[in-house]
Amino acid sequence: MTATDKTATARPSAEGGAVAAASPFRWRVVDIVTASVLGVALGLVFILWNTAGTPLRDAVGALAPGLSALMAGVWLIPAVLGALVIRKPGAALYTETIAAIVSVLIVPNEWGWWTIEAGLVQGLGAEIVIALFLYRRFNVTVAVLAGIGAGVAMAVNDLVVWYATALTAEFAVIYTVSSIVTGAAAGVIAWLLVRALAKTGALSRFAAGRQHSELV
Repeated sequence: MTATDKTATARPSAEGGAVAAASPFRWRVVDIVTASVLGVALGLVFILWNTAGTPLRDAVGALAPGLSALMAGVWLIPAVLGALVIRKPGAALYTETIAAIVSVLIVPNEWGWWTIEAGLVQGLGAEIVIALFLYRRFNVTVAVLAGIGAGVAMAVNDLVVWYATALTAEFAVIYTVSSIVTGAAAGVIAWLLVRALAKTGALSRFAAGRQHSELV
């Protein structure tokens, strides 16, 4: 190893120690700003969906008990999108929670402050899946699995918080399966959104932007 190599490997600090290379999992300012912007933007989408999607959810729910969960995928997109773009621990949880907070602060909905609790749970569901891949794989398969993780978390949370008093086995099964299906769809949508954003150059400072740019 040459002297130059040694200098590049470890640079002495004022205290005489070595300055370690920045952790790939450490959040940058641009990560925080971008995840926040995504969360706010999707929080506004939540507001529109909470109102416009109600008749559709009611119509689908009338077909079979618990089938209305198929229309809940919109609420799961921020977790997967945040994880795919930022690619660091906490991104799914952070982005989903910001979206939930924005949606309930701007226009209070029928679920009230439970909206934030739901966001935390759904974000955690996606976060766990991404963590299983050690925050190193972000292909479409992982996106779908993360969406499913958010969907399962949503189903368990909703069944406990909202439906426990009148829960039937049929409703629980249909609601859970529907949540898994819509979660998978949310994963695909998030993946496509990343590709679309990459085409615009908006993600040029992220590995996600470079990866998807190479595919188009």
